[in-house]
Amino acid sequence: MDFGRLLTAMVTPFDKNGKVDLHQTTVLLEHLIKTGSDGVVVAGTTGESPTLSHDEKLALFEHVVRVVDGRIKVIVGTGGNNTELSVAFSKEAANLGVDAIMAVAPFYNKPNQAGIYAHYKAIADQVAVPVVIYNIPSRSKVNIDAETIIKLSKIDNVVAVKEASGNLDQMAEIINGTDDQFHLYSGDDGLTLPILSIGGRGVISVASHVIAPEMKQMMEDYSQGRVKEAAAKHRMMLPLMRELFAAPSPSPVKALLNHLGLRVGGVRLPMVALTDQELESLLNVYHAFKKSSRLGITNK
Repeated sequence: MDFGRLLTAMVTPFDKNGKVDLHQTTVLLEHLIKTGSDGVVVAGTTGESPTLSHDEKLALFEHVVRVVDGRIKVIVGTGGNNTELSVAFSKEAANLGVDAIMAVAPFYNKPNQAGIYAHYKAIADQVAVPVVIYNIPSRSKVNIDAETIIKLSKIDNVVAVKEASGNLDQMAEIINGTDDQFHLYSGDDGLTLPILSIGGRGVISVASHVIAPEMKQMMEDYSQGRVKEAAAKHRMMLPLMRELFAAPSPSPVKALLNHLGLRVGGVRLPMVALTDQELESLLNVYHAFKKSSRLGITNK
């Protein structure tokens, strides 16, 4: 399955009481579809999955599938560090009509590579939908080695990896060792273009909440051989991409969406809102980017 190039790791909108806001989820989905996302990842890290309950996640998945109605791909986060529970939850999610499930590397337990392989195989063997591996050592404290990902790619329904290790050498090894039907996505906005240059498929993005058209144009420029133009766009977007992670995500992107009139609410503890200083810095960088983009200014 091809999920497209630009997938948004969607925030979870909350109302003023901190409850999941399905109405605003609809508004956000329509915005993401209109601005060019090829798919959404629901209840991932950006969706604050650690603080969403089992029932909240299932209700969110069901709602997103119904609203999207096949217009873009829907991938849902079902992974955890308990294999038995991850399998059971993945089966529940698959029955809701999602296009794929995404499972993060088992965190805290710190399994070895054999344990990681067995964890993903157990999930893949029990679900009838495609499986996306999520490698994010900075949060899980274990790296899924290239050899393990290559081995997992040989399972029929393991179709992609979201690579957030930041290790381009490892990513090149994965791309080189897997067939053309297995896709590698950047898990870091700032590495989108470098990963495209080594054969990656695209990005699962946070910044695409607010700059999806510019990101899609950068990827289109690159795919059409306009490398210089793609590189200029990459450099222009990079300060904003960095600023969206200057404080723990998703606090910055939620603050910016709220500023832009997309009412996604706050974050759940232990995440906290931006300070006034952090918000001012974010808005300054965003407005500087928009001004440069309108004027066609690039960083030479």
